Amino acid sequence: MIFFVPLAGEINFYPINETFRVSLGPPTLFLFLLFLRKSAIIPGFLTAVLVVLFRMLLDFMMQSNFNWLISFETHYPTFFFYFTYTCLFYFAKVNRFHHRPWIIGLFGIIIEILSDFAELLMQYIVFGVRFPSGLLSEIVLIALFHSFMVLGVFSMMKLYEAQSREIEVRKRNEHMLLHVSNLYEETIHLKKTLQNSETITRKAYELYRELNQHHPIEDKLLKKTRQQLLEIAGEVHDIKKDSQRIFAGLSKLISNESFTDYVNITELIKIIVRANEKYASLLEKDIHFSFIIKGVHPSYHIYTILSIVNNLVANAVEAIQEKGTIKIEVSSQPPNSVEFRVEDDGPGISEKYRELIFKPGFTSKYDGMGNPSTGIGLTFVEDMVTKLNGNATFQSDTREKGTIFTICLPVENLIEKEDS
Repeated sequence: MIFFVPLAGEINFYPINETFRVSLGPPTLFLFLLFLRKSAIIPGFLTAVLVVLFRMLLDFMMQSNFNWLISFETHYPTFFFYFTYTCLFYFAKVNRFHHRPWIIGLFGIIIEILSDFAELLMQYIVFGVRFPSGLLSEIVLIALFHSFMVLGVFSMMKLYEAQSREIEVRKRNEHMLLHVSNLYEETIHLKKTLQNSETITRKAYELYRELNQHHPIEDKLLKKTRQQLLEIAGEVHDIKKDSQRIFAGLSKLISNESFTDYVNITELIKIIVRANEKYASLLEKDIHFSFIIKGVHPSYHIYTILSIVNNLVANAVEAIQEKGTIKIEVSSQPPNSVEFRVEDDGPGISEKYRELIFKPGFTSKYDGMGNPSTGIGLTFVEDMVTKLNGNATFQSDTREKGTIFTICLPVENLIEKEDS
């Protein structure tokens, strides 16, 4: 503000007399004050002082017979305009009305008129300059023009700020949605672990009871085996209880999120594409993503689709070596199904691995240290698809170039159930 206001003040004209100038200084000051978060008194005072000093410096540079005293007497009334403007703005607390621009505009007009009169009053006291007729109407017109100009710039800046905030919020929401989607996957795995724990506990306890019933003789080995089975059943039961507490916490966390559980498929696919563009960039791969939506679609369950399709797209990103393309296609299928198709032009799947890719723990991907990945991504996808009464298939080019995964799901298992 201190730097730009004196410069803007030199873009000026003199509509009334040779000492009363109209410049871009006041609207520039007004605009800066609108975005000033702290007290404006000291910055306003410094700005007013520097406006006077800057104008004196220009006189010094442009006049051969420069006189400091005359220059100061000519320009110091301007100090009262800028300082009065700042003080009135501060005491009126104009920044309270950022959400009501017309009030800001009204305050701007009133403050500038009063500041103009403060400067003219000092000119009258110092130079004896009298106010010409029609002065008030000209001051009001100039104040209106300045206020209109500031409001235009201010509104554009607020619009840009709102758009930037909306983009940032959308990015945070997408980031959170992907996290919640990952948690959703974990809850499904955890639920399966709970079921397995329950089964193991029951089987171990049943075996313990059978040994007790059919082998009453107190053989040392049998006694030890029965005791171990009872301990195993108890330990697995404790694991199940701990898993239940974790499962309850994750389920509550997911259900308490402020996002809607069902969204438009186009928005869903855009989230997946943006997330995997970042993933490809992280892996330093040049991958072009494209998608197409065919047919009319209802809003689908966001975490289910994210979990399934994002897994397939992330696998495609990892499969592509350095450069490639990934195409995502979503199409409605009669009578009441939806098909998700993820195609990449990576190295494809070798013939000998094609029967193993959905097996738990199988992987053909290794990191830079030679460590294998977990191999549960496609297993999870197949498990989820099966539970949703769908089917998952893939095809790889006979030349082992490129892979297409196709997921077909019943729409009724992806949409919000109507209350009966």
